[in-house]
Amino acid sequence: MQIQLHDTVNVDQQLVIAGWQEHYQQMSPGCFRGTVVHMELNGIDVYEERMNTRIEQHFHAPADSLVFSFDTRDGSLYLLNEDTQNTWVTPENYNEVGVVIGPQYLKQLNTLNLSQLDGLFLTPLVSQQSQVFGRWLSRTLQQLAVTHSSIPEEGLAQQLIDDCLYILDCPSHTPDRASQKHLAHDRHLVQRVFDLVMASPQEHFNVLQLANGVGVSVRQLQQSFTSFTGVSPSQWQRLRRLNFARRDLLRMKPGDTSVAEVAMRWSFWHLGRFSQAYRNLFGELPSSTVRGVR
Repeated sequence: MQIQLHDTVNVDQQLVIAGWQEHYQQMSPGCFRGTVVHMELNGIDVYEERMNTRIEQHFHAPADSLVFSFDTRDGSLYLLNEDTQNTWVTPENYNEVGVVIGPQYLKQLNTLNLSQLDGLFLTPLVSQQSQVFGRWLSRTLQQLAVTHSSIPEEGLAQQLIDDCLYILDCPSHTPDRASQKHLAHDRHLVQRVFDLVMASPQEHFNVLQLANGVGVSVRQLQQSFTSFTGVSPSQWQRLRRLNFARRDLLRMKPGDTSVAEVAMRWSFWHLGRFSQAYRNLFGELPSSTVRGVR
């Protein structure tokens, strides 16, 4: 059994588990602080993720795996796999624990037909059992990370699988069909816009270009973005460009381009306004980021 604790101050370094593909960006003001506790159990990955600011996440789970993700705030269980379109905006002070069942164990679960789970992926399944289990798993990981206690690996892995399948079988509250459909629509639209702008990351799209690019009206685009991300499409783009600028500043070396050139690269043409917007979001001036790296 291997367990590791990672503390991060850069959102790009937050998720450190092999097999995951992710893109995170900060969505609310403040100096980012994140923690990941990761435990490997020879075919089972267990993790806890904590973040203090709102974060937009686009990610894919490891291939040939089934993920049980527990939001400890409200007791929601989410099922994920490599095919689910995972687009989220997590709230401030978010805390999630997860169990990733790899292919080695999935093959042993002959009674589990993954096709029977259709309709449950990305649907919040809220139950008392999932809330109790999520909190227990969080406490257990924190204790193991501090004490490095020895636990029988095979026994713990099987217990986690049994517990997750038991919770899946428990009665749970789910959003009504109309709410699920609305959430799925908004998530899908935000993901399509994300794919569009990531194809040309340095290009600045206006709201009409975004709406035309994904084939919806401006009003529909604005409604979906405000509902799902909490900000308008224009605000979202500004936050995205600030996050990309920060990534560039964090990679700067002596002799590299200046802060002003980085700002202009991401369509910030007034250096003073860029510096103020950057400080409002990340809690420090761009020049401080560069000095910290150097």
